[in-house]
Amino acid sequence: MEIRTLRYFLAVAREENMSRAAELLHVTQPTLSKQLKSLEEELGKKLFTRHAFSIQLTDEGILLRNRAEDLVRMADKIEQEFVSLDDIAGGELYLGLAESYQLRYLARSIKNFKQHYPNLHYHITSGDTEQLSEKVAKGLLDFVVLVEQPDIRKYEYIEFPQTDTWGLIIPDTDPLAKKKAIHLDDLVGLPLFCSDQAWNGDIRNWAGSRFSELQLEGSFSLSYNGSIFAMEGLGYLLTYEHLINTSKDSGLVFRPLSPKLENRIYIAWNRYQAFTPIAERFLAHLKDSFQ
Repeated sequence: MEIRTLRYFLAVAREENMSRAAELLHVTQPTLSKQLKSLEEELGKKLFTRHAFSIQLTDEGILLRNRAEDLVRMADKIEQEFVSLDDIAGGELYLGLAESYQLRYLARSIKNFKQHYPNLHYHITSGDTEQLSEKVAKGLLDFVVLVEQPDIRKYEYIEFPQTDTWGLIIPDTDPLAKKKAIHLDDLVGLPLFCSDQAWNGDIRNWAGSRFSELQLEGSFSLSYNGSIFAMEGLGYLLTYEHLINTSKDSGLVFRPLSPKLENRIYIAWNRYQAFTPIAERFLAHLKDSFQ
């Protein structure tokens, strides 16, 4: 199975049309059809259902698409890494980021680093701990920012300088906005928004035996989206301080949880990672700048 063939397959899966995919790939339609037929024969499975004007993936095709995307990304990353071996002015960095206002420290480090390596290009992926850990394990990411302490059997890491504080995003006209802090009793019976990871982790631990009294109205991976729903009166958002605009004219306020709930965050990398030269230099820069 060749990487080129997988690229052909992914183009057809994306376009759902053989002619458009052939045009984008700069190959003839018969050539593309032959390559896909050979791929189906090699795997012994039908990958597409062909209709008059479109093509759809079979269940086996969907499975291959998910695997092929990772394989093609890995092949691209390997090619870029070898190209960057001789590029002392830059290279490619792949970063996976959780949400935190402390990302400003990482952004400052990248900005300073680019002054010495102007040809640096960085690629950002956002996600929760499970999603990011999977990608770094596959070698698709060089560094990940995690909101829970990394497993020292798998990772090495650096702590960010500060902590993130949990609280509630509330419309400024709501009676709860008059409180200085939010207690568990205040949350009981409210429609709450939160990420799945935090709801089943930090919030569950904070609420303890009374967790079952809390009501999850909806889950959001991005706090900004949750804040829009909170602004429209659909519920209240549990999130970190500083992620949402709560300035005077924003219409929203942030109130911390009591007792206080805080998280440390970490930038981590695979303990057995084989770094490119630019990634090694960036790690040394990170260690210096965070200290």
